[in-house]
Amino acid sequence: MASHRKPRTRIIQSAATKRGALGVTTAALAAVSLLTQSAQAAPDDGKPSLSEVKKKVDELYQQAESSTQKYNAAKEKTDAQRAEADKSLDEAAERTAELNEARRTLGNYATAQYRSGGMSETATLLLTEDPQQFFQQSHVLDRMSGRQKEAVSDFEKQQKAADRERRAATKELTALTSAQKELKKNKQEVQGKLAEARKLLSELTAEQKARLAAAEKRKQEAARKAAERAEAEREKDSGGGSPGSNASQAEKVIGFAKEQLGKPYVWGATGPSSFDCSGLTMGAWKEAGVSLPRTTWDQVEVGTKVSKSQMQPGDLIFFYDDISHVGIYVGNGQMIHAPKPGAEVRYESIDTMPFHSANRPG
Repeated sequence: MASHRKPRTRIIQSAATKRGALGVTTAALAAVSLLTQSAQAAPDDGKPSLSEVKKKVDELYQQAESSTQKYNAAKEKTDAQRAEADKSLDEAAERTAELNEARRTLGNYATAQYRSGGMSETATLLLTEDPQQFFQQSHVLDRMSGRQKEAVSDFEKQQKAADRERRAATKELTALTSAQKELKKNKQEVQGKLAEARKLLSELTAEQKARLAAAEKRKQEAARKAAERAEAEREKDSGGGSPGSNASQAEKVIGFAKEQLGKPYVWGATGPSSFDCSGLTMGAWKEAGVSLPRTTWDQVEVGTKVSKSQMQPGDLIFFYDDISHVGIYVGNGQMIHAPKPGAEVRYESIDTMPFHSANRPG
């Protein structure tokens, strides 16, 4: 029996070996766990990840787009106010000229009477601060000729009109100054958001920038191919014949938009070399004979509302709760739009941004 027993020493060594192997396995598992946690955790340098940067930049661009619409509205208001101010200034200048002419006519009468002897009542009228009071305190009008009376009446009329036009011009200039301040504020908001976005992008590594650009390129290529398939389907459905008036109008809209592909997004721009989102849609529908207002907030009120499922090529599609972006639907879930600073007019999926509504301006 003794010959079948393992020596005690060998048993102890075997147990120790197993414990050692178990310890190594446990240590290895712990190391793998730590590596996995490290991979999932934020970088040690505290910098945001590529996805975090992209999300933040997209948010800033959307905020800048909203500020751009405010800028566009303020610019329209400023331009209109400037036109009103110029008109009032012109009218005030015209009235002043007529007042001066009436004053010269009275002056001629006063000069003639002075030469005939004494200080004329007409000259006294010209020098008085309150002509109406002068008339009330004398019977000058009873002793004036018909032509003199007419000259005095015209002088009073032109004096009142000139005062009225001067007050109107002052009011319009004050409104213009206010509009210009609002425009400047909106411009600073846009520039501030864009500067923040540029700063975040500039802090990315070369490898991260390359990955971001590659992802954008893949997305654009997929959208372009989907839009081309939609166009091929439209041509097939039309059978090569002459399309109806609505279809023809939509083709003009899409045709214009396609001609702008590759042109840069510039906030506040309406073409022909660059566009912002509402500038592009305004130009496209103008090509089809429809005049759209300048901002997305006004464009969304034009035409007939359509559901997302009922959209047709040429329809306007609006995004975000604040309706700060708009594109032109081209079919197959794709649109042409002017997306954001640093990008060009391009095809993109309508699911890239949160849908708000759609309409058909025609």
